[in-house]
Amino acid sequence: MLRGPCVLPAKNLLADETSPYLLQHRDNPVHWRAWSPAALAEAQTLDRPILLSVGYAACHWCHVMAHESFENDAVAAVMNRLFINIKVDREERPEIDQIYMAALAATGEQGGWPLTMFLSPDGSPFWGGTYFPPEPRFGRPGFIQVLEAVHAAWRDKRAELTKSAGDLKAHVQARLAPPPGKAGEPGDALNDLAARIHGMIDPVSGGLRGAPKFPNAPFTKALWLNGLQSGDRAHLDAVVDSLRHMLSGGIYDHVGGGLARYATDDRWLVPHFEKMLYDNAQLLQQMCWAYGYTRDELFRIRIEETVAWLLRDMRVDGGAFASSLDADSEGEEGKSYLWSHGELSTILGDDTAAFLSVFDITKPADWHGDPILHRLNRPVFIDAETEARMRVLLDKLLVARNLRPQPGRDDKVLVDWNGMTIAAIATAGRLLDRADWIEAAQTAYRFVCESMADGRLPHSIRGGKRLFPALASDHAAMISAAIALFQATPDAELLLQAQRWLADLEKWHADAAQTGFYLTASDATDVPMRIRGDVDEAVPSATSQIIEALLGVTMLTGEARLERMLPDTAQTALGRATAQLYGQAGIVYAAALVASPLKLVMVEPEDRPLFVPVANRNSDPRRFDAVLPLGGKAETLPGGVVIDTTRPAAYLCQGQTCLPPITDPAVLERTLRSQ
Repeated sequence: MLRGPCVLPAKNLLADETSPYLLQHRDNPVHWRAWSPAALAEAQTLDRPILLSVGYAACHWCHVMAHESFENDAVAAVMNRLFINIKVDREERPEIDQIYMAALAATGEQGGWPLTMFLSPDGSPFWGGTYFPPEPRFGRPGFIQVLEAVHAAWRDKRAELTKSAGDLKAHVQARLAPPPGKAGEPGDALNDLAARIHGMIDPVSGGLRGAPKFPNAPFTKALWLNGLQSGDRAHLDAVVDSLRHMLSGGIYDHVGGGLARYATDDRWLVPHFEKMLYDNAQLLQQMCWAYGYTRDELFRIRIEETVAWLLRDMRVDGGAFASSLDADSEGEEGKSYLWSHGELSTILGDDTAAFLSVFDITKPADWHGDPILHRLNRPVFIDAETEARMRVLLDKLLVARNLRPQPGRDDKVLVDWNGMTIAAIATAGRLLDRADWIEAAQTAYRFVCESMADGRLPHSIRGGKRLFPALASDHAAMISAAIALFQATPDAELLLQAQRWLADLEKWHADAAQTGFYLTASDATDVPMRIRGDVDEAVPSATSQIIEALLGVTMLTGEARLERMLPDTAQTALGRATAQLYGQAGIVYAAALVASPLKLVMVEPEDRPLFVPVANRNSDPRRFDAVLPLGGKAETLPGGVVIDTTRPAAYLCQGQTCLPPITDPAVLERTLRSQ
C-alpha cells in the first residue's frame, strides 16, 4: 500500500527524541510516536483512534506497565493494529498531561501515572485509565481486553463516542480555561483556605492526615503565609512540625540528602523512592523559612545536606539541574537506599551502636526489601558534637552506597523546575552566608540564559537539543530566579533580564483582556486547546507563579504600569480560582501576597554592610530586598518617602506605609522578627 504524506513509517519512532522517558521506550515493539502535528495528522489520515500513554522517567508504575505490556510482542501487535500510539513525557509536555488528566478526572476515574487515554482521531478524549496489568488482576481488566473492548466500541458505537468525546473536550476546556468569577478579598480567601488546611493537619506526624503522605508544598506554603499575615503561630508551628517529621522520616535521604516524592504510610517512614527536583526546590525554600523562624539547627543541617545533594548528584554539564532520580535500581524499588544491620556493622564497625542510638532501621510488615533508615524517634537537634559525629558516619555510608548500582537519572533540564531551584539555592545561600551556593545558582541561571534562541526561552534542554516554545511557567520561574539572585547579588542586569522575560510573557501568553495568561504560547501549533494553568499539582499553578513573578518585578522596579496591572491580574485569577473544586492554593497564596507585600531598602556602605546580613538571615516570602549604595542616587518609597542616601539606614514598607528609618541593625533584627 502506498503511504500518503501524513502516514508515518510503521515502526517505533522514539530513537531521535531527547526525553529520557521516551528513549526508555525506543526499543519497544510498539510503533510509538512522540506527540507532534505529524502524529495527529496520521490518526486523521488513517481515521484511527489514538492510544495516548503519558508518564515520566522516575515513575515506578510506568516502568511496570512498560515491562509487562509495551515490551510484550503480543500486546504491541494489538496496539499497532488498532491504534495510533503516542508516548508523552509529562514533564516535557505538561500542558498535554494536564488536558488529558483533567479529561480522566471528568470521567470519575482516579488520576495518576501512567496515564492511558483513548482519543478520537482529532485528539478528543473519550475514555481512559491509568495502569492496566497485562492480564486481569487487582480488580482491573487485562490490557489486551481493554484494547479490544475500546476498538469494538469505536467500531460499533462511533457516533456515541464521538459525541461523548466532544462533550468531554468542552468540559475540559471549561475546567482549564474558565471565565472569571467573582473574587472576594484575598486575605479572606487565604484565611478560609488556611483554616481548612490546618484542620487537615496530622497532629501526631505532621502533614495531611492519612496515607499516602505527600509533602504538598502549595498547602504548607499557604499555611505559612497565613501564619505570617495573621500572626497565628499555630499555623506556622504546623508547618515547622510537618517539616521536622518529614526530615526525620524515611522519606528523607539521611545519607545523601534530599527528599523522596512521598511516603506510602501515614508517618513518613516508607518512601516511594523517586526524587524530584521540584519537590526539593520547594521544600528547600520552606526549610529556609523554618530555620529563619526557629533557628533550629536541625533545619540548618537539612538545608546543607539538601543543597549538597543538588550540587553533587543533580547537576548536569554546564551547571543546570537534572529533573529526577528513579525510584528503582537493579529492578527493585529503593534498593540503592536500604541497609541491613549487617551492612551497617561492616561499614561503621565500633561506631554502629552510637549510630543506632540516633538512627533506626525499620522493616514494616509489608515491606519487601532491606530495612529503611530514619530517625523518627530522634526528630530534634541533639547537640553540635553528636550531630557532627553522625554526619561523619553518614558520609561513610554514602561512600559505600556510591559503590552500588545507582538509580537512573532523568538528565533533561526543565526551565521552570530549574528556575525554582535557582531561587531556592539563592535564598539558602543568603540565609547561611554561602557564597559558593549563590555562585552555583548563578551558573545554572547562565546555562538557561545561554540556551535561549532568538530571545526566547525553551522549556526543555538535553544533549544540545531544546524544546521550544517555553511555557508561561518557564517565564515565571526564571523571572523569580532572576529576582532571587538580584537580592543575593545586586546585579542590575538580572532585573533587566527579568523585565525582558516579562515582556515575552505578555507578548506570547497574555489573553485578549490583558488580565491573565495562558499556559501555552500563542504560536504553539500542536496543542488541542489553550489552557490557563490555574490548577496546582505538586507545584503551585503556572498562574500563581506568574503573579508572584509580576509582584517581584513590580516591587523592585516600581514600574507604574505594573503597579496598575498586578492587582487586576491577581483578582481576576482569584475569581477563577473560587470556582475550582481543588488546586487553588497557589492562586490564593499569590493574591494574598500581592495584597500586602513588604519592601526593605537598605542604604549600605559597600565595604562593610550593616543591614544586609540581618535581612539575609531573616528569610520572609513576603519581603523584597534592595540595596542602595551610600551616597548614591535618592529614591522615593511608597507614600512619597524619600530615602536619604547620605547615611546608612534601613527602610521597611508594607504596601503604602513605611516605618521611620532604622539606623541600628539590632533594631532591624527585632523589627523583621516581629513582622
